[in-house]
Amino acid sequence: MASSKDKPVNTSRRFMFFALAIAGTIALYTGGWFYAAGQLEERVQTAVSDANRSGRRANCENLEARGYPFRIGVFCRSVMFEDPKAAIRFQAGEFRSAAQVYRPNLVIGELDGPATLETPGIPSLDLKWETMRASVRLASPLPERVSIEGRNVEVRLDEVGAVAPLIAQAGTAELHARPAPEGYDLAARFGQLMLDPEFIGTDKLPPLAGLADVYVQRWQAGGRDSQVDIRNLTLSIDAEGSGASVAGPFAIGADGLIDANLEVKVRNPRAIGDLLIELMPDQRREIEMAVTGIAMIGEEPTLPLKITRGKVSLGFISLGSIPPL
Repeated sequence: MASSKDKPVNTSRRFMFFALAIAGTIALYTGGWFYAAGQLEERVQTAVSDANRSGRRANCENLEARGYPFRIGVFCRSVMFEDPKAAIRFQAGEFRSAAQVYRPNLVIGELDGPATLETPGIPSLDLKWETMRASVRLASPLPERVSIEGRNVEVRLDEVGAVAPLIAQAGTAELHARPAPEGYDLAARFGQLMLDPEFIGTDKLPPLAGLADVYVQRWQAGGRDSQVDIRNLTLSIDAEGSGASVAGPFAIGADGLIDANLEVKVRNPRAIGDLLIELMPDQRREIEMAVTGIAMIGEEPTLPLKITRGKVSLGFISLGSIPPL
């Protein structure tokens, strides 16, 4: 027999409380997301305003925070930065970024081309790509890591005309950077790099691949009074890895003269010699003699390359001078 104290379960009331709790949680989360989005827009706008000081110009057109409900990021219809004093200008298309709300310190970004780049010492460039993505692991005062990856990157001269002159195109290109004790670690890699025959004056150069791993101890604007430790600087001319690698300390003085104490490792010198003969047939005899001497050391000989106040020598052989940068 049932006890008189037992009461029927009010299912509808429990469901109502449950529904109200869910609705309240969603409302609080939504309010928090839009508050954070507003703060993000304000911080980015402040950063853009700060960049517009001292004669510089920066712009994030139609700045907007998007990504609700599970992501948050900045969207710009176009981006631009200009520093007349440093003679630098960059302009590109739409920029999109996003971070998961539960992992806001990892930001993924994507930039649309085409882009225009102006830097000192080189002509204005027109850049295009299939994809250009970046990831940034935020920290204070500097990001822990910045990585950029592009596919089917194309570089042209920014000139008036129906089709701008092509300089180079690469199937893949990567750049990675992170702070290091008293400096920065930089790494880069590219593959399937093709230089335009009309631009370099020959169609004999094969697709190139390369990588760079350097520690930047000190770097000044313009390159002078800078010091870099080259851990690995490699250029390959074929799928077998034939090419050369360079490693060692490299410095540019305040007067623009270079000092370096490098080791050059040559992989398959005969393949390199064959390519050089194709590129410079008039120097065939000299190239064959040099390759024969190097090949006698081995298939992967290591040679000392020294630069003292701009004067370059390979072992006991003087190779000339590099003018001040």
